[in-house]
Order: sequence, then structure tokens, then C-alpha cells
Amino acid sequence: MPIDLHDGDLPDGLDLKSLARGGAVAIDTETMGLNPHRDRLCLVQLSPGDGTVHLVQFRKGEYDAPNLKRLLTDPEVTKLFHFARFDVAVMRAYLGVACQPVYCTKVASKLVRTFTDKHGLKDLVKDLLGVELSKQQQSSDWGAAELTPEQMKYAASDVLHLHDLKEKLDVMLAREGRTHLAKACFDFLPARGELDLGGWEQPDILSH
Repeated sequence: MPIDLHDGDLPDGLDLKSLARGGAVAIDTETMGLNPHRDRLCLVQLSPGDGTVHLVQFRKGEYDAPNLKRLLTDPEVTKLFHFARFDVAVMRAYLGVACQPVYCTKVASKLVRTFTDKHGLKDLVKDLLGVELSKQQQSSDWGAAELTPEQMKYAASDVLHLHDLKEKLDVMLAREGRTHLAKACFDFLPARGELDLGGWEQPDILSH
């Protein structure tokens, strides 16, 4: 699994759009915690679906990243996430961009795998692809100046399987007649992220 680490942005000349399998680039983030107002964005990992992974590491307060932002806002590239709600919110907060269009494997799983309450990435990859993921580095220090090989491998594993998951879930969505419902949910996710950032995380404004 080739992993390339980049400082502050994707390099000039790297055209992930042309490599994007099915028109999608898998994306994930690593932060200092789960509160975007307090816990800064440290890493964005991306895979075009060809077995390669690119990691963009951010130093505190340095979020220019014009090449990455161009990709995140390209309307012809689907941004493929697991739990997109958090990732699109944190990138909105730190990179100042609204990621669109979006696909979320967690949302898709909840719409079609109603026979289980296990929709985490580890469970999904095991159930649908037969692959065991290690989550050992999940709570490590992503703000460190130098990432360890173990951290980079963990970060890469979070995007490496998303294209395969999407293909499996798309078949299930079509089978159950819920493709249109999934798309409506995906289209709303950027707004859901903004609501979270604005203080409407709980209670949900759609609740009674």
C-alpha cells in the first residue's frame, strides 16, 4: 500500500480527479478530538481508489491548501466518506470549504443494513469485505510534528476500502429501492455539518 505524506497541501501536478475510481475520491480526517471548535484539524487522508493513499498533514494555524480545496469543491468529484457529518464540518471549520457532492458509507449502511446496529467502519469492512481493521492508533496524538509509521498506516486504512464499500452498498440501496433516499441524505450533509458548527448539534432541529 503506497502512502505519500505531504506537508500542508497536495502537491502541484497530482491529479487525483483523473485517477478517481467511479468519479470518487475517498477522504477522512484526523483531529485532536471531536469538538471542531476546540480540536484542530491535523490530517486529511485521500485515496482515488487505486490502492494508493495521500496524507496531507497540517501545522497549527496553516490551512491554505489551495490544491486540496480545489479538489474538495470540484462538482465533478464525489467526496467519499465514512461518517461524513463530522469530516465535512471540521473541513468547513478549518479549510473554509463546503465539500460537495458527498457520499457517506455510514449513512448508506444505516439505510440498508437495518438488521444490525453496527455501522462503524471496522464492522462494515469486516462484514462486507471480510477485512479486519486495526483501530489501535485511533486515539493517538495526531498533532505531533512527526507521524509514526503506525499512525500513517492507520490513517491510510480509513480510506483504502471506501470505494469497495460504496460499490457493495450501492447494490443494496438499489435492491431495497432507497438510492434516491440516500442521495437526499448525502445532499443534506454539508448543511448538517454547518448546523453542528452553529450550535444545533443537539437538540436536532428536526426533532419534536
